[in-house]
Amino acid sequence: MNEAEIKQLVTRQRQYFLSGALLSPDARLNGLRKLKSLIKANESQIHQAIKEDLGKSSFESYMCETGLTLSEITYMERHLRSFFREKRVLTPLAQFHSRSFRKPSPYGVVLIMSPWNYPFLLTMEPLVDALAAGNTVILKPSAYSPCTSALIEKLISQCFDPAHVAVVTGGRSENTCLLNEHFDYIFFTGSQAVGRQVMKKAAEHLTPVTLELGGKSPCIVEKTANLKLAAKRIVFGKFLNCGQTCVAPDYILCDPSVREPLIEELKKQICRQYGSAPLTSSGYGKIINEKHFNRVCGLIDSAKTVCGGGSDPKTLKIEPTILDAVTWEDPCMQEEIFGPVLPVLTYASLEDAIQTINLRAHPLALYLFTADKSVVRKVTARCSFGGGCINDTIIHLATSEMGFGGFGESGMGAYHGKAGFDTFSHYKSIVDKKTWMDLPMRYQPYQEFYGKLIRMFLR
Repeated sequence: MNEAEIKQLVTRQRQYFLSGALLSPDARLNGLRKLKSLIKANESQIHQAIKEDLGKSSFESYMCETGLTLSEITYMERHLRSFFREKRVLTPLAQFHSRSFRKPSPYGVVLIMSPWNYPFLLTMEPLVDALAAGNTVILKPSAYSPCTSALIEKLISQCFDPAHVAVVTGGRSENTCLLNEHFDYIFFTGSQAVGRQVMKKAAEHLTPVTLELGGKSPCIVEKTANLKLAAKRIVFGKFLNCGQTCVAPDYILCDPSVREPLIEELKKQICRQYGSAPLTSSGYGKIINEKHFNRVCGLIDSAKTVCGGGSDPKTLKIEPTILDAVTWEDPCMQEEIFGPVLPVLTYASLEDAIQTINLRAHPLALYLFTADKSVVRKVTARCSFGGGCINDTIIHLATSEMGFGGFGESGMGAYHGKAGFDTFSHYKSIVDKKTWMDLPMRYQPYQEFYGKLIRMFLR
């Protein structure tokens, strides 16, 4: 799609939004139900497209992509009418007699730019929230996941009028053309580098943004942790989708006393979950493309590899890999790994671990394994991060009851459930002042008597 076509599409969507066709909850629910039926009817096609792009099994694709999307739609179906209502708030006595309320209103024309690592989920879930809030939407899926992006374009065109929801595929040229347009809201999921460019372009139009980025999410394993269970859950979270998950544990920061037994448990769990030959496992995915394959392979130091390390350039698969005796100067600690490589570092004390994390860029997630509640209170109170889990990994994002989002360098804003509806809504603060009474104290000429009354109200 060229620049003129994109400009025409944005104009068409703005006209449709301004027509008021999406103001009622019934109109929004109708769109969500059509989307839900579409996903259910094409589930096998969606899973096949994801498999072609990332090598995921249909079980994993449902668990981590289509199933979560359907869950978000169901949540919105149940709660949309409640979210839609005006919320009355208390009115100060000085504004007697009035009714004060907050009214949620859609922003208008929304741009959603999604990444390749969860190409269906991270396109559709923000779409669900934006539609529930009453916006028109232009979707821009990643060019790195071409099969899923092409299928999304096909399915959306079957389900929605382009004036309501449309898909623009392509690469940098299309991204540039889209970002040159004036949107009412931009929702971006991807890398920090591209996020900076999105924010820079949005600033030209003073367009509000949500940035869902990433970073090096730490996994603290404290000395009281249940190591067998910790290893089982860390291996699940780290190597899911071949490590290409924005909230995957990027590295382990553990008490020195548990380092060796933890590594042994991690090795056992890798074998149990992926077999003795992970590169041939049908349940183990692949790296998205050759560029990222070579980048991740370059982070593996064979001298520090204690498990895995093998790879197959033909299938773009890399074994689940554990690196020991890692320092902050190693290449794997200079960037977000975003692959199946797990460095293990130790800390001198819990205080040292907290300082180590806080002196670096704020991570999208933090995971803590411990049996000590005082450690939980200390870490969750003092460490800065987007969200996380105690004694588990990743699952905090799999609920519509909590917002999911980053903090600082890992992003801004949140979505899922009510937080998603709020993200794509502007709340108008309105005072409905009654006409049967008009207190004279605020009008000139001001009188000393009224001044004393005002001081009674405003203090």
